[in-house]
Amino acid sequence: MNKPPHSRITMHVDMDSFYSSIEVRERPELRGLPVVVGSDPKGGKGRGVVSTCSYEARKFGIHSAMPISRAYRLCPEAIYLPVNMELYKETSNNIMEILRIFADRFQQVSVDEAYLDIGDSIEDYRSATMLAQKIKQEVLCKQGLTCSVGVAPNKVIAKIASDINKPDGLTVVRPEEKESFLYPLCVSRIPGIGKKTQPVLVEIGINTIGQLATADVQLLISRFGKYGLVMHQLANGIDPRQVKEKEEVKSISTEDTFDEDIFDPGLIKNVFCELTEKVHADLTKKRFRFRTVSIRVRFDDFRTYTRAKTLHAATTDKISITKVAVELMEEFMGCGRFRLLGVGVSKLEKIDERQTFLSDFC
Repeated sequence: MNKPPHSRITMHVDMDSFYSSIEVRERPELRGLPVVVGSDPKGGKGRGVVSTCSYEARKFGIHSAMPISRAYRLCPEAIYLPVNMELYKETSNNIMEILRIFADRFQQVSVDEAYLDIGDSIEDYRSATMLAQKIKQEVLCKQGLTCSVGVAPNKVIAKIASDINKPDGLTVVRPEEKESFLYPLCVSRIPGIGKKTQPVLVEIGINTIGQLATADVQLLISRFGKYGLVMHQLANGIDPRQVKEKEEVKSISTEDTFDEDIFDPGLIKNVFCELTEKVHADLTKKRFRFRTVSIRVRFDDFRTYTRAKTLHAATTDKISITKVAVELMEEFMGCGRFRLLGVGVSKLEKIDERQTFLSDFC
């Protein structure tokens, strides 16, 4: 029998300085240096923003969403790198696959963070702590990145806990410790209390989570409406939200990173055939048909490209995946040696169980 939500153990896993950490992983010579990922600072005249930065860069006062021009003024000697979203998404997918293994229920909430409900298989916080350590070890070993983990009775406490001891942190909050953990913290630690809400709370004498937890609920509702009640509950460590995975599937893909770079056309076609088998098996299992086939190519110098082609009609045909993938690959043949190849399908349509498609008989 499933335990009630209030007695379950929840983890929040948050990657540390995700984009910049990936860049440092790819280029170890950047380790220990201030690294800023975002738009081109153009010598301090750039108009973009910082996507993320390393902890070394944060020592100079740089932070996410800061204008890149200001970041440059704070630390002109930092290493400024463009956003490589394809690489970040690939790494995110790999990490999420690791995390799913350990979860009874799983919910990815962004490219670099997720909730894990472990309440079916783990009943005590000692075992949960050991599992969190195992997760951190697996992510570091398989992806070369550190993460911070919060272990708690619910989502809001777990999320706050994961942020307390960054980077590479592990914070465990047992049910009987929630007040001693939450109450001394600044109210801005609660997700959703930001630059607009916090000043209003300060105006009415509320600076800490403890003060918010013991505040007059009617006063909070009069100032913030229904959100006043929500804030009061969160401050008291009450969060009924359950860990739920999004059901929507937008694409299915797989890829292979080679121990030795390849360039032989025959071998490349064989790789695409193998990747197609995996994609088609997943497609069949989830009962989707597709319209778009895409490939992902990474050369030995880490240049990465994607290409896609949309078919005239949705199909389940396995041969079409390989055929289109090989066609798309022609653009890159003879341009170098390949470190990674990937195949995916998208523009998915759920198959009606009552329908039979011609391609099923091909």
